[in-house]
Amino acid sequence: MDIELDHIIPVPLKDKILARQSDIWNRRVTWKQGSYIKIKAPSGTGKTTFIHILYKLRTDFEGNVKFDGALLEKTDGDALATLRQQQLSVILQDLRLFPNLTARENIELKRVLQIPFYESDKIDAMAAALGVQHVLNQQAGLCSYGEQQRIAIIRALIQPFQWLIMDEPFSHLDNHNATKAAALIEEECKKRNAGLLITDLEDDQHFAYSHQFNL
Repeated sequence: MDIELDHIIPVPLKDKILARQSDIWNRRVTWKQGSYIKIKAPSGTGKTTFIHILYKLRTDFEGNVKFDGALLEKTDGDALATLRQQQLSVILQDLRLFPNLTARENIELKRVLQIPFYESDKIDAMAAALGVQHVLNQQAGLCSYGEQQRIAIIRALIQPFQWLIMDEPFSHLDNHNATKAAALIEEECKKRNAGLLITDLEDDQHFAYSHQFNL
């Protein structure tokens, strides 16, 4: 699944965006499935807004987003559910875990939405790889933010996807844990021949990026 951006401009940021140069906003950009895309930008320039547009959490923008030529604007109902369950997985900056459910239950909810991509024991294997196996049966709201971030990464990786989009997914992880998380992400993307798109404040060496952009 290819991603096409055609002169996207979020309406609330329009004046700010048109006053400066961007590699993404108000440009025509195409990303092929399997590409590793890095978007670097300081706070307040619309990284989270961009991720929310791609995942259709907000629609207050000009221009068009297309997935394999299909307009995201016209993708809704069952088609939108299928996109999110089978083709597009996301790690949002605010994570959106259910705080009263256990970490395992949060991951299981995503795993069983469609025909499972993995059996349930894969949760334990991923949790062990990221050092959070000990909190799987703990309420997510009682986990540290770094633990919650790793749980959200596992939840995103447990489902099928053609693109993994991530909004500052390592912001509360030290270098050691970020490196382990990046290795797991790359392993899972390679299994699916999937692309990844990551936003961050700074340059990093987590992935061999196909393209890097300034927002």
